[in-house]
Amino acid sequence: MMKAFEYASPTTREQAVKALSSADNAVILAGGTDLLSLMKDRIITPGRVVNIKNIQQLKGIRSEGGGLRIGSLVTLDELLNDDNVKKNYPALIQAADGVRSPQIQMMGTVGGDLCQRPRCWYYRSGYGLLAQHNGRSMVEEGDNRYHAILGNQGPAYFVNPSSLAPALIALEARLKIFGPKGEREVALEDFYRIPSRNDEREYDLASDEILTEIIIPASGARNATYEVRQKEALDWPLAAAGVTLRMNGNQVEDARVVLGHVAPTPWISTEAREVLVGNQVSEELADRAGRQAVANARALSRNEYKIRLAHVAVKRAVLRATGREI
Repeated sequence: MMKAFEYASPTTREQAVKALSSADNAVILAGGTDLLSLMKDRIITPGRVVNIKNIQQLKGIRSEGGGLRIGSLVTLDELLNDDNVKKNYPALIQAADGVRSPQIQMMGTVGGDLCQRPRCWYYRSGYGLLAQHNGRSMVEEGDNRYHAILGNQGPAYFVNPSSLAPALIALEARLKIFGPKGEREVALEDFYRIPSRNDEREYDLASDEILTEIIIPASGARNATYEVRQKEALDWPLAAAGVTLRMNGNQVEDARVVLGHVAPTPWISTEAREVLVGNQVSEELADRAGRQAVANARALSRNEYKIRLAHVAVKRAVLRATGREI
């Protein structure tokens, strides 16, 4: 049973920020696909729930300057059915389509996907982000099959759960964030961070701020997402990769490779980029990029298999970006 809480339903972002600022332990309700389960399990026990679904400023997808602006309340279903997204941003379509639940596609929002909390079963059982008991890591000594293989020097071992973040970071997306001091902008790749204490958050959003918009700059780069998952039904990927390739003829002029579900943050691979730039894409080159993307991976006691899966995800994302499937 949920703990009792106050409820606010603002119609402007200013009202939302005021509602968040004037209560202890206030949280944002958008699609609710993650928040409600956290509240039911009492992982989160807010004093106030601020429903932002009635704020029109946070809705809609529009083209601007050759790029794209996506309101944080845009649903995954709206993203999947937008003609511009389908034509120019296949990486986003492939990532959103990987969320196999029709209910989550209809209710889940882009902002909610970027801000969802880790799926780590220790965190979901109430042991906190760092999953420690009596000062010792439960992950290192326990069941870590689905935990991090990169950025896992400790004490955080969870993986970032966002489906869209790898593709959006590969597309160099930026976020608009609104709070009591007004609006600020941050690169999505700088939005995530690895906490070193349980009282730290895994993303750069204060308790009295809201994510309002995602901005994708004009690029013209080829892009793709590839996910490796255990089953096609509702499930989170075991590894994923978002890739953009800026081509000069048949040669890669620039590249961005971002791994998902393998580290506490979406993981940008400079090693894979170095393999790709200046070369023509082939199956051998894509395989080499995948191998280098996990060259510095460190397996825990039960998740070594994820290193191979991440390698494959990068390889196939690179090939998919150039119109090849294997």
